[in-house]
Amino acid sequence: MVDGSASDYWQLHFDENGTATDSAGLVAEIAASGAAELFLMSHGWNNSEGDAEALYSGMFPLIDAAPGVPPQSRYLGVFWPSIWFPDPPAGGTDAALSGAQIATSLARSVPEAAAPLATMGSLIDTGLGHVEAGTATPAEQGAAVDQFHGLLQNVFGGTTASTEDDGESALIASENPKRDYAALATTMGSAQPAGDTEGLGDIFGPVWNGAKDALRVASFYQMKARAGTVGAKGLGPFLTQLHAAAPALRVHLIGHSFGARLVSFALNGIGTPGESPVASVTLLQGAFSHWSFTQAADSPFAEAGALCAVADRVAGPLMSTFTAADWAVGKWYPKASFLAQQDNQDTSAPDRWGGLGSDGYQSVTPSADISLPLRPGTPLAAGTFYRADANSVIKDTSQSSFAGAHSDIQHPEVAGLIVAAATAGT
Repeated sequence: MVDGSASDYWQLHFDENGTATDSAGLVAEIAASGAAELFLMSHGWNNSEGDAEALYSGMFPLIDAAPGVPPQSRYLGVFWPSIWFPDPPAGGTDAALSGAQIATSLARSVPEAAAPLATMGSLIDTGLGHVEAGTATPAEQGAAVDQFHGLLQNVFGGTTASTEDDGESALIASENPKRDYAALATTMGSAQPAGDTEGLGDIFGPVWNGAKDALRVASFYQMKARAGTVGAKGLGPFLTQLHAAAPALRVHLIGHSFGARLVSFALNGIGTPGESPVASVTLLQGAFSHWSFTQAADSPFAEAGALCAVADRVAGPLMSTFTAADWAVGKWYPKASFLAQQDNQDTSAPDRWGGLGSDGYQSVTPSADISLPLRPGTPLAAGTFYRADANSVIKDTSQSSFAGAHSDIQHPEVAGLIVAAATAGT
């Protein structure tokens, strides 16, 4: 990929349970290559291998061309079955998508649930059809909503994430889906609040549009949880095996979006610091909790993040970019936890359900603030969490009407940050 040589770049594939294909052979091949530095990257919510490959084809050459990149650097792209949810039309919301469109998209990544997803899509479209035509009684519409919610729970109810990343579960567990779907539609902007005088359409229009939003929230939650599973059960053990086979090899973990959660949770899959080859971590617009590395004593909620005990698996610095132009993490990520925000209504209170891509690591020690582009010679310390303000670089919101600049990461300045983290202290 970098210069056309097969020895410059490898691929590592995982299924949704973190099982890798031919990881032993790949470990042996990398160990025999003579590589001294391995830049390992995981994609986020790209669904297809082609999308992920396009990301790696763009990022790895930028890293390879960055000033100060170490000699004998090699590259590895992680492929995992992330879930793709279609963008609404420009300026629109999920209400502009049909239930059938959403179901078809989700079935690509959750094929075992294709049948119930198709039924859910049909229920949405039929329900909205009744709203428009003024047909179906409230009892009939309510029964259809209950059927939809039961299917939502069957498909996504087994999803689990760490406490600080668990906000979306409140919607899936809802005991009053009609009320909560309507509230979700208001929160997501899919529908305005119903008036005091409610006709059948006033009631069930927001409910069914909220059902579309519920599918986004549930798939969002499952993808976030899946990233953690693949990281801890798949990538972590792979890194341990790689270190045993090539003790001098230094690995630099890079993750985008939910891929940031994947590479971070790989640290949970490495038993001890002595078994870890990880020399640096760079999280690009991470779509997981900004409290994940927080110690309980430092947390405003007195809760330890799921990764609070594994930062010592990283020999060098830990970076996290953030930008206000990332609408996916800054706007939509916390909204997905809307039912769980009842304890966080005060806008001056800490953002319990915020993500790394919105403001970086929170309540971690030691920590420091830096900005992109990074000044040459900026000192970076091992074991330090860096919040990297990327507002001047990651800013192209034209890429997605939903995510904004969330995926606007292919820049020399971003590559420079990755290389600076990789070479800190060397």
